[in-house]
Amino acid sequence: MSDHSPSLRSPQDHSPSLRSPQDDLRTEVREWLAHHWTGLPKSTDPWSSSPEKIAWLEKVLDAGYAVPTYPTQWFGRAYPNELAVIIEQEFRAVKAPGARQDKYSIPANTVLTFGSDDLKAQLLRGFITERSRTCLLYSEPGAGSDLAAVRTTAVRDGDDWVINGQKVWTSGAATAEYGLLIARTDWDVPKHKGISFFVIPMRQPGIEVRPLVQITGESHFNEVFITDARVPDANLIGGEGNGWRVLQTALAYERSVMGDAGRSSRNRSRADSLIELARDHDRLDDPAIRGQLAEVLALRELNALNNARAKAATAQGTSSSIMSLGKLAMSRILHSEAALKTEIIGAEALLAGPDNAEADDVNFLALNAFFTSIGGGTDQIQRNIIGERVLGLPKEPEVDRDIPFREARRS
Repeated sequence: MSDHSPSLRSPQDHSPSLRSPQDDLRTEVREWLAHHWTGLPKSTDPWSSSPEKIAWLEKVLDAGYAVPTYPTQWFGRAYPNELAVIIEQEFRAVKAPGARQDKYSIPANTVLTFGSDDLKAQLLRGFITERSRTCLLYSEPGAGSDLAAVRTTAVRDGDDWVINGQKVWTSGAATAEYGLLIARTDWDVPKHKGISFFVIPMRQPGIEVRPLVQITGESHFNEVFITDARVPDANLIGGEGNGWRVLQTALAYERSVMGDAGRSSRNRSRADSLIELARDHDRLDDPAIRGQLAEVLALRELNALNNARAKAATAQGTSSSIMSLGKLAMSRILHSEAALKTEIIGAEALLAGPDNAEADDVNFLALNAFFTSIGGGTDQIQRNIIGERVLGLPKEPEVDRDIPFREARRS
């Protein structure tokens, strides 16, 4: 935990210029960045946790900028969102990473919400600074869209739980130190009530990780085989049998992250690539291209506003179903961007390989867009959630919802 709690000066501390707390914070963050931020090595992979990046994230955390909305005893400043967003803006202006992990860190947010104080003291700092990498052990071969059908088991053995089962579509499992795991602890209650949520150490006997090759040629996902692996009872989050509630919050954070920014390109940022690409190919004056471009940019802006709405609800202690709308929207945005870029470069999109970098990048985007359509809950699942929980439409019938899980039919 931090030894200090940075705080804003009150307006009474100022000269008659009556600077606001927001002005003071903006000045403070700018001065801190000017003094500390010198950039990361160009070779640093933004998706990895290099020693240089971890060292920087430690500085950001100790300054109180990493999780500003967290309580002061857990590395934060207890700021409202309107102050925290200033920190995010100033870090983004100089392209410095690390701010607002209270928005983006799924494991940290989950442990903060449901974990014991001992577990927070043990794990939070490592999660926030990425010193402790994590993966999400949710989906199984027979429990993808219907996560409540998980059959990975957790059996109590003294102060530990013994885990057996298989997970699939797990990102980052090969390098993770911990996994957020859902497992069945009770087969004699309905399926949603017999699930528990654990933080399991990944580097132990009994956990085997096998990569899955994607259509893009990457191996971003893995299947994980778990045989008699152990997890301390202290790493049970939310209490035995309450895993479904914890999972819904963790999924809401995941969908929020995916709704904010899916990976759209390996070579250029989403913020400037579309207009630049159309200009480079002399297509910026094409009415059809301009119409598609306007639609994509409008969707981006609308999605940003929608995500702000969802995060405001989450900050008040509720898990907003609106995050499903943001995640679904990002899926549409990425597919629309891929189609637009393909249209802009025309027949060149038929090419591939390092000698055709622009076409290769566009084709990667077209293929990778399906990642967002599937990961974190498919587009179809998001539509169900939106229909039932946002629009109030009738729920689909679930014949196995209220029977003991051991009596449910297996797929």
